[in-house]
Formats: sequence, C-alpha cells, structure tokens
Amino acid sequence: MNRFPLWKYVLIGVTLVVAFLYTLPNFYGEVPAVQVSPVRSSEKADIALLGRIESTLKTAGLASSGIELAGNSIKARFANTDTQIKAKDALQSGLGERYTVALNLVSASPDWLTAIGALPMYLGLDLRGGVHFLLEVDMKAALEKSAIRYQNDFRTELRADKIRYGRIAREGNVVSVHFNTRDQRDAAINKLGTVFTELILTPEDQAEGFSFSARLRPEAETKVQEFALQQNITTLRNRVNELGVAEPVIQQQGASRIVVQLPGVQDTAKAKDILGRTATLEIRMVDEQADPIAVSQGQAPFGDDIVPSREGGTIAVKKDVVLTGDSITDASPGFDSTSGQAAVHLNLDGKGARIFQDVTRENVGKRMAILLIEKGQAEAITSPVIRDEIGGGRVQITGMETAQEASDVALLLRAGALAAPMQIIEERTVGPSMGAENIEKGFHSNIWGFAAVALFMIIYYRIFGLFSAVALAINGFFLIALLSMMQATLTLPGMAAIALTLGMAIDANVLINERIREELRNGSTPQAAIHAGYDRAWATILDSNLTTLIAGVALFWLGSGPVRGFAVVLCLGILTSMFSAVTVSRAMVNLTYGRQARLAKVSI
Repeated sequence: MNRFPLWKYVLIGVTLVVAFLYTLPNFYGEVPAVQVSPVRSSEKADIALLGRIESTLKTAGLASSGIELAGNSIKARFANTDTQIKAKDALQSGLGERYTVALNLVSASPDWLTAIGALPMYLGLDLRGGVHFLLEVDMKAALEKSAIRYQNDFRTELRADKIRYGRIAREGNVVSVHFNTRDQRDAAINKLGTVFTELILTPEDQAEGFSFSARLRPEAETKVQEFALQQNITTLRNRVNELGVAEPVIQQQGASRIVVQLPGVQDTAKAKDILGRTATLEIRMVDEQADPIAVSQGQAPFGDDIVPSREGGTIAVKKDVVLTGDSITDASPGFDSTSGQAAVHLNLDGKGARIFQDVTRENVGKRMAILLIEKGQAEAITSPVIRDEIGGGRVQITGMETAQEASDVALLLRAGALAAPMQIIEERTVGPSMGAENIEKGFHSNIWGFAAVALFMIIYYRIFGLFSAVALAINGFFLIALLSMMQATLTLPGMAAIALTLGMAIDANVLINERIREELRNGSTPQAAIHAGYDRAWATILDSNLTTLIAGVALFWLGSGPVRGFAVVLCLGILTSMFSAVTVSRAMVNLTYGRQARLAKVSI
C-alpha cells in the first residue's frame, strides 16, 4: 500500500544528486578578475593575445590564479583586489588602445563543475555590487534629426520631378520650402504629400512668395521618439557586451529614460567610456596618385589621411568624406551572389542614394574606400574599384572574413550610432561590501526562518515533522538548482521570494499530517491513514498552490524589474514545493513505515 516502485526511488535519487551538483557552485563565491577584449569588432581574442597577457603580467611580477579565453574576451583571475588593480594598469599600458581592459568578478567554481555546465546564479546589483546609470534621451534632438533628413529627401524628390523651388529651411523640427509661384507650391505639396504621408503640409501665402511648412503628425512624432529610444537601448546593449557583464539590466523607464545596471562592474569610468562608444561608416575616395612607399612609411600627402587596410598594409584616402553612416537606413549580413563571400548589404536614404550614384558615375575605374570607425580609429574594410554607376540606394560591402564578422559589422552599422544624444542624470555605485552584507542578511533570514519552521514541525509532528523538515530543505536545494540551471538573476526581492516559498511550502506537509491524524482518529489503521492522508490532501494542495501560481504569473506578466524577479522565484518555488512536499516526503515515509506489514502506530 505504501511502497513506491523502484524507478520512483531512482528518479528521486537522481534529482537529488543533480540538485546538489547545480547548487554547489553558488557556495564558492567570486574572485577579482581583469577582462581584456578587442576594441574593434573585427578583431578576435585568441591564444596569441592570451600569451601576450601572460608575458605582460610576468614582466610586471603579478601572479594570476588562472587565465581563460571566454567568448571574445580573456579573463585573468587574481587573489585580491590590490593585485587586480595593478594588473589592470599593467595590461592597459602593455596592450595599448586596441584593447578594452576592465575590472570584473568571475566565479571561483572548480573546472569540473564548469565542465558539466554547473554555474552559479547571477546576482543582481543589490547583491553583487556594480554601477547604476539613469540616462535621458534628448527627444527634441531626435525630432530635429528627423527634420534634417526630410530636408534632404525633399530636395531629391523635387529635383526628380523637376519642380522648381527656392530655399529649404528648418527651424527646430519644422521644415519650410519656399517657391516663386502658387502652382509650383501646389505641385510640390501634391508630390510630397503622396510620398511622405506621415507629414502635415501646411500652405502659407506670403508677400514675398509662397511656401509650405512640414511637420510630423503627432502619431509619427511618437513613433520617431519610440524608435530613438529603442535604437539607443540596442546600441547600449551592444556596448555593454564588451564589458562581459553577466545579466546586465538595460530597460526603458518612462517615455524618454533608460536604466542601465551593470552588476559586478567595479570600474565606473570604463563603463562610462564603453556606453559612450559608437561605430559608424565613412566612404572616401582612395588617392591613386599617392606614393606607395611614402604611404607605407606613414607620410600622408596633403589633403589625405593614412588608414590601415583590411586587405593589408596602409592606404591613403582623401580627407573629403563622400558619405557617412548617417545616410544608412538599414544594414543586414549576407553573401555576394558572384563570389559567395560574406558581405554586408546597406540601404541608403534618398540623399545618400543620390550622392552615391553621382560619385560612382563620376569615378568609374577609380578606387573607393569604405572605412569602419570605432572609438575614433578608422580601418578600411575594403577598397574596391568602381566598375559602374550604382543607383537605387542599395550598396554591398565585401571584404568580410567570415559570416559572423559580416553580422557583427551589420549590427554595428545598424545600431552603432545613437539615434539621439543622451545624458547621465543619475549615477550610483553599489560596492561589493554592501552587496556582501545584503547577501549575508538575506541568507541569515532564510536560515533562521527555516530553522524556526523545522523546529515547530518536529515538536508538533515528531517523526513526520522531521520528514517535513528534510523535504523543506530539499525544496530549497531544488529551487536554487533550478535558478542556477536557468542562469537567472537573483536580487533582494528574489531572496524574499525564497523565504516566502519556504514558509508556504510547509503548508502542504501540514495538510498531509493533519489528514493522517484525522484518519487515525477515525479508526483507520496506520498504513491506511498514511495512504489516505497523502491521497486525499493532494486535491487541496493542488488548489491552494494553483491559485498562488496564477498570482505569480500575473506578477510576472504585468510587473517589471524586481517584481518580475520576485515572481519568477515564487513560481519556481511553488513547483518545487509540490514535488518535495508530496513525492519526496512520501518516499521517506514509505522507506520508514511502508515495509512493516503490521504497523501498530506512527510517530505523528
């Protein structure tokens, strides 16, 4: 009656072992580290860079407790923060400006745990320490930037239809176009009103002529502002990736603000530098008359710049910029249809398409350099010979070494520049010691809460209370193991949810134990009472936990930030508590009492 089949015991045993293994990394803590990553997306961290880091540290007399290649960065661990800071200074001076050197914290888990994918939970800013920024996007500048683009597009469309116009002026986010005659003005309104449906075109009759003013419709203004905000969030997320931050928080707050939280980052100045970085594109003509020997020696002819080329060596390019990345409306990775080589496909706006068509028509047979500029440093990705006039506003850039590089470059060009300026209006640093204090307080609150519940259960329900206490402890292991497997971020609200879960989890055992007592009072045998207690309490346990689960899902769906973190831990805790309170505790009861054919009494 009260026996599990062998496979159930095996299943429970396996889950306990897995839970223990995946909980274990959380007890090893973190150690100070220095992270080195290339500034340019086209460069990769490799074994050669790892060797340079090792030799630089050896020369400086700094001992590392481990150096590893992780993704596109290299992390060197150190015994204490003093050595960490010295190592950062040594690496910055030894490696130069081509690499980002940032302070960080990495897990101290042994390699064998990492090898099986057992990693610690990420800790939020309030537990781990780090930096918090609140940035405000200049929405007025976003609208003005949009108006500048319409100025250029108006010129292109009016010239294409051969509609004569006077001057095109802009004041703030309003563009005005002047004409000599009413017919010219009306023709322009008909043409532009068809092309730019998102604009309100208002005709105006003046003493010196005729004009119309153009401004975005309210819904279009909202769309431009939302795009600027999302574009800046995407840009910031790309920049933060270079810091190697585990689970950064980059999210919208209100209509014009962005919250950036970087847990574990100790270097505030470096974080500011990374967040402010952008990448853009410039197209310039190559100086075919420049002396190759002088160029290779770094001697730039008058009116030229010397830049490194992806194709090898250096080239001289004209200072005059043909086109900038501001004219790019979209960038996507792909492949060259002729050679099959990885490439980036660009879409240009109206002005950019016209300029590019004119330049390619006038310079057939000459070389054009496409420069990628990051952190003020330019590199010629490719410098092809112009074979024919290129129109239509779609441009293909070849010279990419891999499809991944084409994807990276497309991402940088698409989201490398901020859609609107931002300023930091709030900056806060949470020290590691404050985070450690929060962890200690949260840990102690959970331990004391568990101890109080376990003591009460053992006194009140005796052996069955002991089973309940053990099941409660196992529930904690299950919950921490699940959070670690999911690589979830634990914050103070999450720790509160763990404490709440432990308190709620004992409810199921109370229901079961009380049901067993009731069956014994009604004259059932001990074996029958145990069986009935677990079976008949299950419906009540399911109902009570299901209603709480619905509330947790609603919190996750409608909440944000810390509220969602609380909801995730709460929902997972409900699921683990149902398994541990019913299945695990019954397995212990079955092993203790289930094999006794003539059970006289139970300790409850």
